[in-house]
Amino acid sequence: MTHDQHGLAMTGAGAAAVRHYDRAIDELLHFRVEVDAEANAALAESPDFAMGNVLAAYLGLLTTEAEDARTARARFGAFRRRIDETSLLPRERAHVSAVQALLDGDFLTCGARLADITVAHPRDALALAAGHQVDFFTGDARMLRDRIGGALTAWHDDDRHFGHVLGMYAFGLEEAGHYDRSEEVGLRAVELNPRDVWGIHAVVHTYEMQGRFGDGVRYLDARTPDWSTGTFFNVHNWWHYCLYALESGDVARALAVYDAVLAGGRSCMELLDAAALLWRLHLEGSDQHERWRALAEAWPPRVAEPFYAFNDVHAVMSYVGAGRIGDAEKLIAGREAYVLEPRPGVTNRDMTLRVGLPVCRALVAFGRGDHAGVVDLLYPIRHRVNEFGGSHAQRDVVQRTLLESALRGGRREVARVLVSERIGVRPCSPYNWLKQAALADALGDRAAAATARLRAGELAGGRSPENAIVGPPE
Repeated sequence: MTHDQHGLAMTGAGAAAVRHYDRAIDELLHFRVEVDAEANAALAESPDFAMGNVLAAYLGLLTTEAEDARTARARFGAFRRRIDETSLLPRERAHVSAVQALLDGDFLTCGARLADITVAHPRDALALAAGHQVDFFTGDARMLRDRIGGALTAWHDDDRHFGHVLGMYAFGLEEAGHYDRSEEVGLRAVELNPRDVWGIHAVVHTYEMQGRFGDGVRYLDARTPDWSTGTFFNVHNWWHYCLYALESGDVARALAVYDAVLAGGRSCMELLDAAALLWRLHLEGSDQHERWRALAEAWPPRVAEPFYAFNDVHAVMSYVGAGRIGDAEKLIAGREAYVLEPRPGVTNRDMTLRVGLPVCRALVAFGRGDHAGVVDLLYPIRHRVNEFGGSHAQRDVVQRTLLESALRGGRREVARVLVSERIGVRPCSPYNWLKQAALADALGDRAAAATARLRAGELAGGRSPENAIVGPPE
């Protein structure tokens, strides 16, 4: 019997396999692409290494790519047929069970089984990292916070990966609305490990949620070498950079970053970041047809079958943005047929039925100029959009679509509620004040509109040289 770097017992692995496994966990926590090579090397050394097979399965399943899931399903099934599971340790059997739930499409059961592992083994870094991603994919803010918080006291300052655990905790705190504490914990995580891109990401989210775009730009600028290259999370953090640029009114800079970084996306995660950025511009009347056209062409093979509703929504954004309404309607029709089947335990079915389909239909309605239809579809679900995953910052594109249609469709009472909510939470957001101005214009209150535009201009134009936005890598 061997032990991993965090003192947990493992079976079926030689010394070389354990070294590769430990390196793989380190690469995973750093979001580096080398994790796949290390995981494969561990299995090359010891093919029936239980935790090595578990790790490889999680890596295939948590990309939200259907093709990766098929490969993981075949590989993990072959592993299970080869071994006697009664010979595995209880923790290993629990991981096998969690992976199987995920292979079966049951995100919620997988997350619950991983939580049970964490109760018994709070230093199981893989259980924490995989569970954290499951909570993200299901939009469970409480578990994003408490899964990590419940394990935190088992880790110590001198632990190699304590900073990474803090980085995950910071993100959970942010999604649960504890912004001051999230900033404190996130800054500490990055202090312990400057290249913790998830910790950096948590701090960036905290600033985004508070409308502190100037602080966010300064923070990212000061650490550009640490987060902008060398990981499979580069594109997403550049996306956050673009959000700050848009908030400050610097559309040209956002598009420069888009062309240099986001336009080359190859995964669902990267493509949806690109779609979410272009859709924000689309809501403001900025035509980006050529960019939309290229993006729309990348989606069909990735949404050929139902797998994750969050991806479907961003594919529909791309089709609508490119003027390919027929493709959007075809995808929607396919998902409507998909949800007619019972599919017990398949989390994506409920995500699609309750949130994915209404949002997709609303995006098509927006593309057709049917703003009353958008409001009718989105207003009833606006407080449960989290059910199809993502972060508050990502889901805000849905809330902005609702607000824009309320303004354009003359639903002034709804627009007033939405703008009031936004300003109350983020009073330093120029975007929110511009929407207050648009509402005042619709109501014929010129004085209020002028005051709101002045406020937006003060917030966006008061940037000092030290928070000027830098360019993307060449």
